[in-house]
Amino acid sequence: MDLFITIVLFAIGILFILKGGDWFVDASSSIAEATGIPKFIIGATIVSVATTLPELIVSVMAAVEGKVEMAIGNAVGSAICNVALILAITLVLAPLAMKRKDFMPKGILLLVTLLTLWVLTMGGTLNVVGIVILFLLFAAFIVENIRGAKNGITDEERTKFTRSQWGKNLGLFAMGAVGIVVGSQLLVANGSKLAELVGIPESVIGLTMIAIGTSLPELVTAIIAVKKKEGSLAVGNILGANLINTALILPICALIGGGTLAVSSQNIYFDIPMSLLVAAIVLVPSFITQKFQRWQGITLLVLYSAYTILLFI
Repeated sequence: MDLFITIVLFAIGILFILKGGDWFVDASSSIAEATGIPKFIIGATIVSVATTLPELIVSVMAAVEGKVEMAIGNAVGSAICNVALILAITLVLAPLAMKRKDFMPKGILLLVTLLTLWVLTMGGTLNVVGIVILFLLFAAFIVENIRGAKNGITDEERTKFTRSQWGKNLGLFAMGAVGIVVGSQLLVANGSKLAELVGIPESVIGLTMIAIGTSLPELVTAIIAVKKKEGSLAVGNILGANLINTALILPICALIGGGTLAVSSQNIYFDIPMSLLVAAIVLVPSFITQKFQRWQGITLLVLYSAYTILLFI
């Protein structure tokens, strides 16, 4: 009976994610068209905030319970997963061209944030000075998005919404976000239970289910966005989510921990450098070519596979 209930809840989680993701992307695209704000900016802001809710919840709860390694591992692991798995799959499915002015400022800011995080944690802790610096970088991200939104607003092909249409789209956006988050939680919890029932070790579940599970909203959003030919929304979502993970979630966890956050040697010498490497692979060539190409996606998938294998070893 337990197995049957677990399978049913697992299936419900998948349905919630699929339908929620469908509503979420449609509503996000409609809001972008109605406001005239570029879809990349919408993806990097309101979509990113919504899809990073699982990472925020898991990391904050872990920090409250004193599980420091889980808090850091989830935030940094999700940042790696977002680029090396989710964005990689997106690029393999649908390479895309983008205007340099749209993504370069945020891309540079993400690289600077990851490099800064690495330098700040070299001593083995993220302290008050580091917290302030990361919060300032997050503020810079907000300012850049406001600037991009103002400069990008256009009346060309702008959809006129009535009050009821606004209500419908905002409602779909909210229901879609809730569906993705709830569905992700059902999928992770019952997926973990299924794995336990068939004898998969708990350590394996932790290394795979948590980081990938909390990134499911980004994955679903990316795949549905590609399907609906909204690739710029998917890329904006990934860049925004990673900045939120590193420049907002980690400092919040440090504050909860009393103003300091212990960082392990593995985080310093393996995980954070890996997050910087995968971001550089996807961003630096694209700064030059103004294209996100299939070879970048393939390279990232190979790297992520190697990274996962090394984690097990």
